[in-house]
Amino acid sequence: MAGLKEVRIRIASVKSTEQITSAMKMVAASKLRRAQNAILKLRPYAAKLREIMQNLSAGPEDSNENRFMEAREANRILLVVLTSNRGLCGAFNTNIIKLTVERIHSTYAAQNREHAVDLITIGKKATDFFRKRNYRVIESWDAIYDTLTFEEVAPKAIQLMQLFAGKKYDRIELIYNQFKNAAVQRQMIEQYLPLVPENSETEHPLKKIEADYLFEPDKETIFHELIPKTLRIQLFKAILDSFAAEMGARMTAMHQATENARQLLKDLRISYNKARQNQITREIIEIVSGAEALKG
Repeated sequence: MAGLKEVRIRIASVKSTEQITSAMKMVAASKLRRAQNAILKLRPYAAKLREIMQNLSAGPEDSNENRFMEAREANRILLVVLTSNRGLCGAFNTNIIKLTVERIHSTYAAQNREHAVDLITIGKKATDFFRKRNYRVIESWDAIYDTLTFEEVAPKAIQLMQLFAGKKYDRIELIYNQFKNAAVQRQMIEQYLPLVPENSETEHPLKKIEADYLFEPDKETIFHELIPKTLRIQLFKAILDSFAAEMGARMTAMHQATENARQLLKDLRISYNKARQNQITREIIEIVSGAEALKG
């Protein structure tokens, strides 16, 4: 049985930890509400943009003419990996890093070459992991979370478009956590470029809705202006998804840590009371023994 002093010190330490995790849970919950509202409002807009773009690209002539829909043999692949800048969010970062490593190794095996994949990391956890292990990280956009706005993300999307249009990379993919709810995140590998029109033949006939649009000034002009806008929105949506998923993962992790700290406090208080009772009993026995000795 530990001494009273040791138990008191540990109780104070666990109580301090419980207060910190509880405060972090509240902060994460507050940020989660804002991030969740943002991503839920953006998703319908992004989905409608994609639907209009697919309707515009239904004709084969458009697909052949547009450089962002050019399908090439994927000899060079760029992965944009989204993690967080901080930890204490459960398996949020570990899942994405593990998925990225598997994707890189599968590409190596398919291409049979050592340098088929380059990385752009968003989040210090991914940056530190891949740089320490000598992966080909060409850029790190860790500061993007400091001011997460569309104006900050749009230039990054333009940079990715230029890399693909300049044929430096044949395919660009996004790897991130998609927000589902506070406790659930889905790991996604999403092809960013080239754009792939949705295959209408695989759709359910009842789900296919023919859209009749009036194009002004003309279909071609709208098509070539809509694709860059759709790509900027797509990258912004992925980053917002990752940020909301991070807040949800952190809130869940801090909630579990707080509950564990409370249970540990309960067990420590029981141990403290037992140790205190043993000490009191021992002192009473010593007093009674001394009194009996005086009588003798």
